[in-house]
Amino acid sequence: MLNRNARLTAAAAIAATGLALTGCAATTGESGSGPANITFWGWAAGYERSVALWNESHPGIQVKYEAIANGGAGGYDKMLTAAKAGTAPCLAQIGYETFSSFLAAGLLQDVTEHAEARRAEFPDWVWGNVGIDGKTFGVPVDTAPMGLFYRADLFKDAKIEVPKTWEEFRTAAAAVKAADPKSRIMNLPTDPYLYAGFAWQGDAPWFGVNGDSWTVTMDSAANSKVAGYWQGLFDEGLVTSHPAFDAALYTAWNSGEVWAEVGPVWSASLIRDNAAGSAGKWAVAPMPRWDSADSVGNSGGSATAVMKGCAHPEEATEFALWMSTDDTSVSNLIKSAAILPASKSGLASTALDTPESYYGGQPIYQLFRAESAKVNPNWRWGPVMSTTASALGDGLGKVPTGSATFQDALTSTQTGTVTALQAQGFSVSK
Repeated sequence: MLNRNARLTAAAAIAATGLALTGCAATTGESGSGPANITFWGWAAGYERSVALWNESHPGIQVKYEAIANGGAGGYDKMLTAAKAGTAPCLAQIGYETFSSFLAAGLLQDVTEHAEARRAEFPDWVWGNVGIDGKTFGVPVDTAPMGLFYRADLFKDAKIEVPKTWEEFRTAAAAVKAADPKSRIMNLPTDPYLYAGFAWQGDAPWFGVNGDSWTVTMDSAANSKVAGYWQGLFDEGLVTSHPAFDAALYTAWNSGEVWAEVGPVWSASLIRDNAAGSAGKWAVAPMPRWDSADSVGNSGGSATAVMKGCAHPEEATEFALWMSTDDTSVSNLIKSAAILPASKSGLASTALDTPESYYGGQPIYQLFRAESAKVNPNWRWGPVMSTTASALGDGLGKVPTGSATFQDALTSTQTGTVTALQAQGFSVSK
């Protein structure tokens, strides 16, 4: 549940701290007689209502919700400042791609003992976004599996089959260009976090852990395969190259210049809100697959993190688990924030079965519910994502001008990320 600006700047302040903040947070929350009082910082729509629902039915644990700026728009800076002053909240909304940065900076509290009994209520892969080495530091809220959004009317009129594999996608891309020389199947994915979803699906991880060291593998053969695919589509003139999240792209969706978008579940509202003129003409299909691998990528999602020094970690975890699993809370978040729940009970919510008029009456969230079980589990975000995302974004931004390739972007980002890790005192394994 991070917007584009938040995703691009999410870990900027955290990464700069390195490990310097480890253990520095003072006790947060309020202790003593009476109900346990817990403060929760976040920004997503609907959170305040879920907190109110909890407080109505749990007089012994009262949560005070404080809305702050979106993480990358100042929210994470506020958390850092509070942590240094010893006034951080017990709970905080943190995007998965930034979670490792907070964890590496020592700002989160191990709540494994309080969450372990409920672990089976979430898919295994999701827990990897909120912890390390089997330890848990928060509770997942939502996920963002990817799918293929496409103009059903244009594909039908041109008699082009909706692609099920990446090879079929390449064939469809050529067919779209042949059907209308002014149109292309998709825009080049140059946003670093959107592109990460393709690497994620392609079993091409960027980070790993080897003992006490980080590994960085952005220049691996698996990553080169994914990069080479998109470079090939660009070199063959089969995709547009509008800036990511730009009005020009939205106009292209609306006019039919661009026929499809492979993106995360939240692309549903992004397309709907920015291409109103093509309402009813879009549909959603599964993300194209690599060969016979039935897996998809994920691009987004956030957690309710327990901050270091929380005076009531057990109660804080109890609330966080409730917010992500209780039917009334989850239904509220689906309606208010258009999330795809991370919990298994949340995914069973009938709120996901509603037909979407913009997508021709298709109940598109049923598809994402099914796809969420197929997210490739072999992915880990690194602790210097501000550096990684900035370097990759700069590199990918040069591809449309011909001054760099996807491979160039990965290679330079690999070097910059390793340098940043070492400069901040992290051990990096070759």
